[in-house]
Amino acid sequence: MFKKRRLLILVFCMVMQFARSQQYKIHSHNDYQQNVPFWNAYANGLNSIEVDIFLKNDTLFATHGELEIVKDRTIENLYLQPIEKALALQLNPQQELQLLVDIKSDAYATMKELLTALEQYPDIIHNDNISIVISGNRPKPSEYLNYPEYIKFDHQSLESPNEEKLWDKIALISLNFKMFSPWNGKGRLTEVDYEKIKGIIDKAHSYDKPFRFWGAPDSKTAWKAFKDLGVDFINTDLPYASSSYLNTLDQRVYYNKVTSEVYSPNFESDQKNTPVKNIILLIGDGNGLSQISSSVLANGGDLTLTQLKSIGLLKTQSADDFTTDSAAAGTALATGKKTNNRSIGVDPAGQPLTNITELLFEHGYVSGCITTDNITGATPSAFYAHRKDRSDSNGIISDLSKSKLSLLIGGGAEAFEKETAEMGFTLLEGISAIAQSKEKRVGHFISNEDAPSILEGRGALLAAATKNGLAFLKAKNAPFFLMVEGAKIDSYGHLNNVSGIVSEGIDFDRAITEAVKFADANGNTLVIVTADHETSGFSIPQGNLENKMIEGDFTTQDHTGTMVPIFAYGPHSHEFQGVYDNSSVFGKILKVLNIGVN
Repeated sequence: MFKKRRLLILVFCMVMQFARSQQYKIHSHNDYQQNVPFWNAYANGLNSIEVDIFLKNDTLFATHGELEIVKDRTIENLYLQPIEKALALQLNPQQELQLLVDIKSDAYATMKELLTALEQYPDIIHNDNISIVISGNRPKPSEYLNYPEYIKFDHQSLESPNEEKLWDKIALISLNFKMFSPWNGKGRLTEVDYEKIKGIIDKAHSYDKPFRFWGAPDSKTAWKAFKDLGVDFINTDLPYASSSYLNTLDQRVYYNKVTSEVYSPNFESDQKNTPVKNIILLIGDGNGLSQISSSVLANGGDLTLTQLKSIGLLKTQSADDFTTDSAAAGTALATGKKTNNRSIGVDPAGQPLTNITELLFEHGYVSGCITTDNITGATPSAFYAHRKDRSDSNGIISDLSKSKLSLLIGGGAEAFEKETAEMGFTLLEGISAIAQSKEKRVGHFISNEDAPSILEGRGALLAAATKNGLAFLKAKNAPFFLMVEGAKIDSYGHLNNVSGIVSEGIDFDRAITEAVKFADANGNTLVIVTADHETSGFSIPQGNLENKMIEGDFTTQDHTGTMVPIFAYGPHSHEFQGVYDNSSVFGKILKVLNIGVN
């Protein structure tokens, strides 16, 4: 019985420790110095607000010292009245709030005046969600019990008070961070300092009290470190920035479970000046350098993509905008011409442009498009359609039926309900059937509406589609061009969703692996991997290779104008090195195929 009870207590303690590690609150340090005291912190959901007070002429001024007093800036005007107003208006009435009052004048005289003031606000002092905590110049600990129940105190020591019952009057433990470490919040805590700081926090928690550092570094790196260490009140002078960062951190941290088995190319044909017969162009929609980096690091430090040696950078600006969309970028890649955003396969004047599948058809090539987007999405449609606006779905479908494509795999079957008989493609039920098909033109819908993502259980469908699509095209006994799009890297970029970006990027690499394997087995196939643009201004400030953790951050929910990488593998892959416009890719492909353009 005793052992069972002991086990239950141990489990309870572990649960409580875990719960504490998952919880944190943000403390607005010296809040009275903010441009908008109280309201700025309260509106951003902060749970602890600090105000220094100084007693002069029976008035409790919100100030660090007598020389800094500003008329009418009192604790009542800046805090007690606003709190009362927030409660009266029921502005987030369930928000827990700790008002930490840092006394800078005589402790006893100031406490007497403070209690008199607080008694005028019964809605505050009798509210279970609001606590008043005294810091700075405090009465003797032995006198804490003499104060009303609604008054608690800030304990600034790791030593237990002389009387055990005094813990009932202690709200939290606060210590000066600079006493223990010189860390400035950049880089990482040294191992020695980390263990020291962790020991301090654990000691405070052994008293079952929340903990706060004051004088601590005030940066994103520091906020995350303190959160991970289990600091209960994270100190800040930046209420909005800290709240925005910390309250989105769980959404921006991803522990990866998806794997791309890295393939090591044989490089027998790579960068050789031998004839190129086939082209495989893989486009990671929105897949900028940081997106690629996050997938590399979350996959254990390598991808098949990072084995490739021929690397360049593409400028992505459209004809009418600094920041391109997928339609204009896809058109640039497919036609070699810059066009306006939203335009598909037409020039800025709206006139049709010859795309690469149409041009290669005249030279005996067969072509295919594979995408995890809808088949009518902007990127795939740039390789077969000619429309002034990407939203012209009916026109795009009409162009598809007249296209030169022999293979089509993507989502969005629902949009084709009335047109499937007129498309000219034999629709197959499964991806595996594609490799065996002897039909002239085949298609497969991977979904009725939008294709599911990796996180939604899509699995390695893109890689399977690439492998089977290549087998189908090879069986035609003709040179071929295949475009493969990993579309949902962009989708999750727009959502600022790190887990989606990373998992879709790793899945895209599985398709790249199939392309590179094919190139190795074939010897005359050139693989090109790039992106149409970068999405979200993605960055990866922190991570962990051991547990495959990625922390991402974002500057926008839209595309950006930053350059994107281009990789190539196979004969003449070195032609794709350097820095150039995305519209130059088209000409480079024709050059390595030894096809002239009139």
